[in-house]
Amino acid sequence: MTKPETKTASKGQAKAPAKPESKAAPKPVSKPVSRPDVAAKVYEEPKGPARLKEHYKEKVVPAMMKTFSYRNEMQVPHLEAIVLNVGMGKATQNGKLLDSAVEELGIISGQRPVVTKARKAIANFKLRKGLAIGTKVTLRGRRMYEFLDRLLTMALPRIRDFKGISPKAFDGRGNYTLGLKEQLIFPEIKYDSVQSIHGMDITIVTSANTNEEGKALLKEMGVPFRV
Repeated sequence: MTKPETKTASKGQAKAPAKPESKAAPKPVSKPVSRPDVAAKVYEEPKGPARLKEHYKEKVVPAMMKTFSYRNEMQVPHLEAIVLNVGMGKATQNGKLLDSAVEELGIISGQRPVVTKARKAIANFKLRKGLAIGTKVTLRGRRMYEFLDRLLTMALPRIRDFKGISPKAFDGRGNYTLGLKEQLIFPEIKYDSVQSIHGMDITIVTSANTNEEGKALLKEMGVPFRV
């Protein structure tokens, strides 16, 4: 039995290129989180009673009924919502700044924010309709009381030379808007992870019918108005 002849390539004959080995497609890499210790718990639903809500039931309601002579507890104004809004005009040139603002607002509020977009185009500001220019979040229920508690007891006292907030920022219907110059007053935000210092507007929506009632409600809740 004869062995099959093996063909050997001559010196002038080029070898056929070897077929490349098929490689498995690389797995998508998830975007790293700047603060994984906080991001893991930022959107969890808080548990247990809210301290400020208990304070409202036990102290604020009786005091408001005595001051305004309400006949029923249901007539006493209450908090309905707190809206946090961040405008990022620089996001038109650098989208990463908006991503950072969304992440920071989520850490501050404990709720996932939404991205706000321009309603109309403005050529002078290089703004196109539908362009993402900010982020906001609306807090209700327990998250609202928890945020207001942290704002009054931890964030506002960290403002340099803080002497209270203006009592003139009501809208005529008992709602109050507070403007902050930087997000670093919140202890949840670390300076090393901040890409851009920006401010925010905080609107406290109440069920009060007048500014007088709204101011009395917030004052009883612990809001430090400037004298």
